[in-house]
Amino acid sequence: MKLSVVIPIHNEEKLIRKTTQDLIQELEANHIDYEIILVNDNSTDNSPKILEALSKEYKNIKVVFSKFSKGFGKAIRQGLECISGEAVVIFMGDGSDDPKDVIRYYEKLKNGYDCVFGSRFIKGAKTKDYPLIKLIFNRLGNKLIQLLFFIPYNDVSNAFKAYRREVIEAVQPLISQYFNITVELPLKAIIRRFSYTVIPISWYGRQSGVSKYKIRKLIRKYFFSILYVLLEKILLKEEVCKNDR
Repeated sequence: MKLSVVIPIHNEEKLIRKTTQDLIQELEANHIDYEIILVNDNSTDNSPKILEALSKEYKNIKVVFSKFSKGFGKAIRQGLECISGEAVVIFMGDGSDDPKDVIRYYEKLKNGYDCVFGSRFIKGAKTKDYPLIKLIFNRLGNKLIQLLFFIPYNDVSNAFKAYRREVIEAVQPLISQYFNITVELPLKAIIRRFSYTVIPISWYGRQSGVSKYKIRKLIRKYFFSILYVLLEKILLKEEVCKNDR
């Protein structure tokens, strides 16, 4: 099973080379057929040059320049349009995700799951240098999602997840433009009853650069995505009921 890894990048000149090389090392050590899609999300630093250099050094790297204005969700959507693998992992370019967890995701997909979700807040997980204010909003937001969708999964807003290709195709169209895609994508998969498992993962605070996550600006966008998928869930349920009559 070929694995595509989509990595959105906006101004990560100090981190993206090491992040990519560490990931490649793990993938090749585990003999996984892979491609890495580096999506340049309108970077204004030296990231584009570094991405181009990486694509020349490594045959399995594909560089994509976002056709949209800046936005994490837009970059993810662009990357997903370019995958050729039977499965895909969304991986952060700031070094916060552990490449070893990508291998664990891959093995779970091979075991038959449609989706693999990581949690930073269950037994066995490791979280380092998580900003307190961000943590508070994260826990409150994820508790709301759990209550609205009746699911046990407690880290829906984490971007780092894995999906089979058919899941990505089934949840289209994706409409989120920013970090709210992190809830739209998994929730759409869940309400369509794709199988999933949750495993503990490691998360590390960035060691360089500036976070692009702006809590105040994103709260309304997250709420919109949650309500949008909730409406989808209601409509899907009504459609199932009609078909059963």
